[in-house]
Amino acid sequence: MKYNIKIMQDSSEVIPYDLPGLPLYVKETYLSVFSKGRALCHWHEELELIRVKEGEMNYRINGKKVPLKEGDCILVNSGQMHYGYTAGNQDCRFQCVLCHPKLLAGNSVLYRKYFLPVQENEKLEYLYFPEGRNRGVEMGRAMEDISQLSEKKSPGYELVAVGILTMLWGRLLENFEMLPWESASPADPDLSAQRNMVSYIYRHYGEKLTLSAIAESGGVCRSKCCEIFKKYLQQSPIDFLNHYRIEASANLLAHTQLSVTEIGLSCGFNHPSYYSKLFAQNYGCTPGEYRKRRKKTKEITN
Repeated sequence: MKYNIKIMQDSSEVIPYDLPGLPLYVKETYLSVFSKGRALCHWHEELELIRVKEGEMNYRINGKKVPLKEGDCILVNSGQMHYGYTAGNQDCRFQCVLCHPKLLAGNSVLYRKYFLPVQENEKLEYLYFPEGRNRGVEMGRAMEDISQLSEKKSPGYELVAVGILTMLWGRLLENFEMLPWESASPADPDLSAQRNMVSYIYRHYGEKLTLSAIAESGGVCRSKCCEIFKKYLQQSPIDFLNHYRIEASANLLAHTQLSVTEIGLSCGFNHPSYYSKLFAQNYGCTPGEYRKRRKKTKEITN
């Protein structure tokens, strides 16, 4: 069964917290659950921790590529455009922990002193922890402990998980220049344009979009638009648009009774045959077959 990230119109991800109202999310999964082994580009206010358990994966943060091997960990700062995808078409099992900084610092003084400056540190997009290094071992152990706590769900496990993350944060502050002691560098205009263009696509994907309209939403020309998408997403603007349209249509196939034709049209595909062809390229089956598979999966789980 494929996995669909729920994206808001500003390209931020809606995080399905383990417990409503508690900004903590823990999951272990495979890249193969995403269409073509590639998650949608997104951002969120939560800090994100990723640890590769089996295989390899590539991670992109604001266009920067970070190859992750088995045992490697990465911490992505708040507000960064990022996504993971397969390395060499091989599958990868990984752990993911998302946590809002305010959960770790219930005291407003501690939050302003040790978390907010890190979130606002434009020089700190991510931290990479290779497997085997001291900090990487510590990060991996913390991720494994939190994953096991989440799986067992013993009474009070959330408190223990938050305690582990808080101690880990304190240790990171000791050894990394996470706080912006120096003046922050100017924001990258290309990254700002990229976020605006991605947000525009998420808001208007069901409409007839042109390359010119996408470029205009970022305040750049068409050639610059293509250059920015290639730089940050390794896709053309139209390929990214179609990828999101397919993801949106898969969600409608699984959760509505609309016909395949209606879904294709609502997601911006004017020709049913082209929609079916593109869907098959992404999911390995037709839209109708995908709907049947999802229906069977629901019946089994229920």
